[in-house]
Amino acid sequence: MSQLEKLLLQHIRALKLEAPVSEYRFHETRRWRFDFAYPDQQLAIEVEGGTWSNGRHNRAKGFEADCEKYNTAALRGWTVLRFTGDMIKKGLAIQMIEEALRD
Repeated sequence: MSQLEKLLLQHIRALKLEAPVSEYRFHETRRWRFDFAYPDQQLAIEVEGGTWSNGRHNRAKGFEADCEKYNTAALRGWTVLRFTGDMIKKGLAIQMIEEALRD
């Protein structure tokens, strides 16, 4: 688990929200996993690391693979919330997660 994922989990615990499932596999034949998921609500959380360092999610092949994964999830009824490290550190991620879980 990355440092950003650990930080996000700390935020979730601090608000006493239900703990999400880590590394949740949402597709029966593909190896796709969500960083975190609330399967009953079909809410997925993805931590997008390396946004300022040309990480995997920002390079063409990785970006295209992510698009396929997220679009497939959407077609299956999932809401996918994607957060950068800055969004997690500033508290925006936890605010959005809390709002999504309230709805």
